[in-house]
Amino acid sequence: MPTPELSSERIDALRAATPGLQTTTHFNHAGASLPSRGTLEAINAHLWREATLGPIEAGVAAREVTEHARSLAARMLHADPAEIAITTGNSAGWGAAFAALGTWQAGDRILTGRHEWGGNLANMLLVAERYGVSVEVIPCDAEGRVDPAALDAMLDARVRLIALTWIPSNGGVINPAAAIGAVARRHDIPYFVDAAQALGQYPIDVAAVGCDVLTAPCRKALRAPRGTGLLYIRRAFMPRLNLAYVDARSAPVRSETQPDGAVALRAVVRDDAACFETSEVSAALHCGLANALEEALAIGIDAIRATIDAKARAVRERLVALPGVTILDLGSERAGLVSFDVAGQDLPALQRTLAARGISISVNGLGYTPWDMTARGLSHIARVSVSYLTSEEEIETLLQAMREAIA
Repeated sequence: MPTPELSSERIDALRAATPGLQTTTHFNHAGASLPSRGTLEAINAHLWREATLGPIEAGVAAREVTEHARSLAARMLHADPAEIAITTGNSAGWGAAFAALGTWQAGDRILTGRHEWGGNLANMLLVAERYGVSVEVIPCDAEGRVDPAALDAMLDARVRLIALTWIPSNGGVINPAAAIGAVARRHDIPYFVDAAQALGQYPIDVAAVGCDVLTAPCRKALRAPRGTGLLYIRRAFMPRLNLAYVDARSAPVRSETQPDGAVALRAVVRDDAACFETSEVSAALHCGLANALEEALAIGIDAIRATIDAKARAVRERLVALPGVTILDLGSERAGLVSFDVAGQDLPALQRTLAARGISISVNGLGYTPWDMTARGLSHIARVSVSYLTSEEEIETLLQAMREAIA
């Protein structure tokens, strides 16, 4: 039985606890959502502790909150807390894990989806230039999703990595992450999943997905503070990684007495995902992250998914009725990102026009999803991304402003 959407009464209560909704009509939740009052209070409370106790002393007191956030994140991803690192964002986690794959050799192959995030792709292309590695696009199926069968046909002994952006930033398509993972596991090939747009709006079970690495920022659907992110590393995959850099937290130095009585110093790398963390963290942001995770789990990811899906469908159906609007989303199953074009309109100018009226949307260029944009002949897309917080009044405000802007 499908999970029911959140009730209007529940949404009203959640909206009342979100201060930003009083000042903006926000349709850029896929860029960064609006934090709750509880999250803001958790951050501010710790900043006051830093101001009154001292930042280091307050940080000691906040260690339990960091571990609580780690446990909550593990619960959300159906992982073990030892498999979770708290990072500063998606690029920090993905890039660190990618750098830890070790030395590349000429002729190695990386296979990635057409919708790969430009930041991840930049890392792959630099490796390709430096070491003679090939970065190849996995073909899409008829719905525009990455095709697991096509991936299987591409594999050989030279493939060192399969990478997938689960939900791309330029549209609502949802790639078949678990089916891709089944191919990767069958051939024992490292598999990285960018879950930037999935975390907080789509159920995630890392075992079912079959990934070795999964990354996400927490500022999007999860509504955690900017500057927080999650990095999942499958426990059995950890020994295959070599950290590109360490610090006193990830590899503390210890003294060891040798058989001859001499004392030697040795850096001992942690054996859990926290080896990707550093000593320099924002305890205040971790407090905000813990609160955002608690709130999302209390609401229920399945209910969030059902509510966002219903609101995104309503926006698509009503946007496409406007003159000149073409919906650019692919796939039959879609997320809460609605991408579109408007004939004869300069999309960045449209974004500025709406912003002047207090309405936030996004306009993405080639750098967000270079291969997919190129394959579809797109230079820009406009993107409206909804939340379970989105109201009917906000949707009508957006539509009315769009009607006037494109008239």
